[in-house]
Amino acid sequence: MELTREITRIADPAVSSEIMREDVVTASAADPQAKVAGDAAEVFITEKRLGERIKALRLKKSMGLVELGRHTGLSASFLSQLETGRVVPTLRNLARIAIVFSKDLNYFFEPEPKRLFRVHRSSERVRLPQTGTDEPSYFFESLGYMVPDRQLDPYYIEFLPGVKPRRAHQHTGHEFLYLLDGQLEVQHGTGSYQLESGDAAYFDANIPHSYICAGNTPAKTLLVTLQVNGSGVTVNGKDGAAGKPKPATVPQARVS
Repeated sequence: MELTREITRIADPAVSSEIMREDVVTASAADPQAKVAGDAAEVFITEKRLGERIKALRLKKSMGLVELGRHTGLSASFLSQLETGRVVPTLRNLARIAIVFSKDLNYFFEPEPKRLFRVHRSSERVRLPQTGTDEPSYFFESLGYMVPDRQLDPYYIEFLPGVKPRRAHQHTGHEFLYLLDGQLEVQHGTGSYQLESGDAAYFDANIPHSYICAGNTPAKTLLVTLQVNGSGVTVNGKDGAAGKPKPATVPQARVS
């Protein structure tokens, strides 16, 4: 009901003229030197990708064109043309759409955040041994150290046969392990679990855990750690075993 009243208020010409007046500059009144070329204006509008932004908001809410039309007072066919870029919305219509999704008008004109995509070439990764010991039980490669503010930490790890882990460790969040090749024993709390090639394990990392190569060849694994704080927010950038900040360029595996 509040939404309907607000849309009705904006649709009122007297109100809309106050909050979103669209200035029209005629050629006779404008300075010829300051006149903006029509092509430049079209490019500016196209770069804002208004239709794509509207469609993204609608799909995020699992809302159809007809339903959005009911909320905004605009027809489904007109909204479809907006989303495909065949027509350009007026500020009044754009405001109606913004209100439905609880957005400010600035949302449609602010620069879009850059989409995250990183490739880690195998030739560019660094193979590092377990730290803090002269006889490492594993070697690891970080698969995500180049990603800023990452939400998870993926590693490729080879656990060596005949070498016991130094100690069990624990940290907030969860771990996911997929055994690519070999045999691996996962100790989690008081339990011990044997994994064969192709097996996977997902577990609470708050419980003390460790890994032991159970075969005569290295156990090759893909391990992903996801740390969260008490409020459920993902936190990264700390060594789960030692609780120390990670160096900016050298990854530290959260395994022992």
